[in-house]
Amino acid sequence: METLIMVGQLLLGLSILVGLHELGHLLTAKMFGMRVEKFSIGFPPKIAGFQWGETEYSIGAIPLGGFVKISGMIDESVDTEQMAGEPQPWEFRSKPAWQRLIVMLGGIIVNVITGILIFFALVYHNGETYYSRDQVVENGIVAYEYGEEIGLKTGDKILDINGEPYQSITDLTSGSALLSENGYYTVERNGETLKVEIPRGFINTFNSEDAFTKFVGLRFPFEVGEVDPGSSAEKAGIAVGDKILSINGQEIQYFDQMQTSLKDLVNGSAQVVRQQGAKVDTLSIPVTDDARIGITVNPLIEPVRREYGLVEAFKKGTTRAFTVVIVNAKAMGKMFTGEVSAKNVSGPIGMAKIYGAEWSWTKFLSITGLISMILAFMNLLPIPALDGGHVMFLLYEMISGRAPSDKFLENAQKVGMVILLALMVFAIGNDILKLFN
Repeated sequence: METLIMVGQLLLGLSILVGLHELGHLLTAKMFGMRVEKFSIGFPPKIAGFQWGETEYSIGAIPLGGFVKISGMIDESVDTEQMAGEPQPWEFRSKPAWQRLIVMLGGIIVNVITGILIFFALVYHNGETYYSRDQVVENGIVAYEYGEEIGLKTGDKILDINGEPYQSITDLTSGSALLSENGYYTVERNGETLKVEIPRGFINTFNSEDAFTKFVGLRFPFEVGEVDPGSSAEKAGIAVGDKILSINGQEIQYFDQMQTSLKDLVNGSAQVVRQQGAKVDTLSIPVTDDARIGITVNPLIEPVRREYGLVEAFKKGTTRAFTVVIVNAKAMGKMFTGEVSAKNVSGPIGMAKIYGAEWSWTKFLSITGLISMILAFMNLLPIPALDGGHVMFLLYEMISGRAPSDKFLENAQKVGMVILLALMVFAIGNDILKLFN
């Protein structure tokens, strides 16, 4: 069932985005009087379809893309027979270069608009909930495995990233931070200010969702939440709302301090100083082999909650959408230098895992908006067979006044398709390798 939910979300998200992308091409082509022969979500073989006017609308059996076939255009179909005839007024090739350019940008523009609208809607409807920089500075961090590797320590107070203030604790692992040149965190430790450098290629560490839980977390004071029935804590008299002041003489202010103290007392006995209302007493509580005494905790820090009006939400949503593009452009550039591993490239399996095995409208829309902006960016790359390849040749025609020959465009299209197929095989191969790692 979990696999079906992941695959279902991926197919729904891609179908929406591909449909909107191809609709951008279709509408702009029809706007300039071009004949659109086919509109398909998914690649052949066709499993369903209908004819409406001059256009056949269909759904293909391979749901990893789609296409619009415009008369008189050299596309992935490489229809050389049609191109052999005399140009007709309704054909793509008969129209001015600027109109053809708009048609080729139509899908990209729609994907960008879709991404912006999704992020705008999420910000406006949900606002933001996060642990803020001020809370990090007040309480400090817990440094986990990856944080310790780069020199962070539990109790550090991170003041800024690359000399600039940040908003929330999640900004510490944002693409903007991890991909920055000579990046660093400014840290206050035991009253001293120092820099902790972000190593080159550190972003490769975060190649899975659970990797983020191994970096840093917010330190938080706590009180007893629930007490497990029959546990040693219940038998000792621990109750909901109690505060743990110390364990075996070690002062306890934060949850991580209690965890550390209990780990040192596995299968032993913890002398717990407990505050219950105005009463303070000491209890002897056995510690289990998994370093527990039988309680859950309630953090005594509430995350910040922000609401946004329409204008603010639109600005915030637009910024988020274009940040996705900027981060992906940086990552691709660093991939060519070897700083970012090509193993981070994901195919359909990786995308399905990002959607996850649980349905949530907020998460579904967030990831779909993210993919919409990535599709826009990827389609703008100057690779033949992508929209960006057509844009590149059209710009050459507009600047030079000469259009590349049909033969050249046909061969470029074939080369582009080989490149795209190779990239797809590489991405799927990465997905498969990750399944066994």
